[in-house]
Amino acid sequence: MRLSQFHLRTTKETPADAELVSHQLMLRAGMIRKLASGLYTWSPLGLRVLRKVETVVRQEMDRAGALELQMPTIQPRELWQETGRWEKFGGQLLKIKDRKEAEYCYSPTAEEAVTDFARQELNSYKQLPVNLYQIQTKFRDEIRPRFGVMRAREFLMKDAYSFHITDEDLVREYHNMHAAYTRIFTRLGLNFRAVQADSGAIGGDASQEFHVLADSGEDAIAFSTGSDYAANVEKATAAAPAPRPAATVAMAKVATPTQKTCEDVAALLGIPLQHTVKSIAVMTEAGFVLALVRGDHAVNEIKLGKVAGLADYRLASEAEILEHLGSQPGFLGPVGAKKALRVVADRDVAAMADFVVGANESGFHLTGVNWGRDLPEPDTVADIRNVVEGDKAADGGDIRIVRGIEVGHVFQLGRKYSEAMKFTVLDENGKAAAPAMGCYGIGVSRIVAAAIEQNHDANGIIWSAPMAPWEVAVCVINPKNDASVNDAAQKLLAELHAQGIEAVLDDRGLRPGAMFADIELIGIPHRVVVSERGLAAGTFEYRARRATEAENIGHEDLFARLRA
Repeated sequence: MRLSQFHLRTTKETPADAELVSHQLMLRAGMIRKLASGLYTWSPLGLRVLRKVETVVRQEMDRAGALELQMPTIQPRELWQETGRWEKFGGQLLKIKDRKEAEYCYSPTAEEAVTDFARQELNSYKQLPVNLYQIQTKFRDEIRPRFGVMRAREFLMKDAYSFHITDEDLVREYHNMHAAYTRIFTRLGLNFRAVQADSGAIGGDASQEFHVLADSGEDAIAFSTGSDYAANVEKATAAAPAPRPAATVAMAKVATPTQKTCEDVAALLGIPLQHTVKSIAVMTEAGFVLALVRGDHAVNEIKLGKVAGLADYRLASEAEILEHLGSQPGFLGPVGAKKALRVVADRDVAAMADFVVGANESGFHLTGVNWGRDLPEPDTVADIRNVVEGDKAADGGDIRIVRGIEVGHVFQLGRKYSEAMKFTVLDENGKAAAPAMGCYGIGVSRIVAAAIEQNHDANGIIWSAPMAPWEVAVCVINPKNDASVNDAAQKLLAELHAQGIEAVLDDRGLRPGAMFADIELIGIPHRVVVSERGLAAGTFEYRARRATEAENIGHEDLFARLRA
């Protein structure tokens, strides 16, 4: 490949609307160009990288025994209505009509489509297990597309779906896919971590996310220093608190005229923030609920929604709060409510004594509050908070929190979709049985951006060899001034290709500074310079992308380095 015959258009300027490093560098390197909000054209350079990722994903999926197929990106409303997701999926589902006014959606995922395919093709347990995958464009109508291809509306995804006659076989394939994903991200040279996760809109019984670790990651990941435990903060759980101590002081009402937050109350009273309790008023179909977390903790909305009876909770209005507690927000608490309510206490709150809560009276809080003495034991005790740095983990280690970019997700779906779509096969006894399903997704285009977030410097992208558009850039200095230099460069290029090393010849005739800047910006792992001076000395100027200085080495040493 010659760069003089390739479309490569780089820029020095950083686009004003590009916030993440990956977005900035992909635009500067000319890998992508914006077509509309959340929609990008992949240039020939960008597509080379995207296809490299796709190849590794496909090879490992095939190696794991999955079978590739391709389903339509446009799917009929009727399939999505069978599972209830036509309405439940929300505004991200792009709905369209054809000329006959029939309704369709642009697929954001394909559980319905693949289950429909399976119920037409599979009728016996003897045809199971089977794992079907595709690498296909998806569309999710993000409210605010941002960060380039990291959160685009249209993206390339590998989605796989497995079908099993038993739950035990589903678990086996789940672990098989986990291992395949580990190989994929390892081969791509990524620093990643698999974490326990919430299943979200896809649903299911168990799931894990794969995150590329990067400071710019949108997701917070909690992990233990004592084991390999790791989980998204939506799912992470700290160790259970110590038993509740005995009460030591009497309850008292204190004036807090303008102090509405736990932080301000703690400062006024001169006490640690963790001695206060935060009250969150919510409404459910069954009535008013007061959720309690420690003042230095935050409610985890997903965990709270999983408490029995709180699946569809919403925040209570000021009128509802006044009706049940007789106070305005900022002074709320579980003591002395006007009407009956349900109290859901976080585990840490249930283990507290002598704590501070709102007095349900504007301008006042209660100190020295104790369970069983000043108010009844909580109706429900559950883990409803986010873990924080320094929490103790269940394994005895400490909780640490890092940022991650989700690039893969594996689910045990169970029978949610097969039952909803009435898909059955005959089991060993000749009876109809709904197969258990697994779902396994990888954001192929997102991996490209995530890799850049993790691997870059002031000069540009730093690709690992499996993801790089080319492994080696052969740079020619003044090719028009000396034919022997050009001939030597072409000979080197041919040798590299003969040894299976993917290389590109930069024969554009640029000045060395501009040429080297381009090669560093687009992230080629190895740069080899062919020059008149080097030919005279019998050497090439070689520099690895991560090296700080170039060095002059001979032909054999060069190939030894590249093979290594």
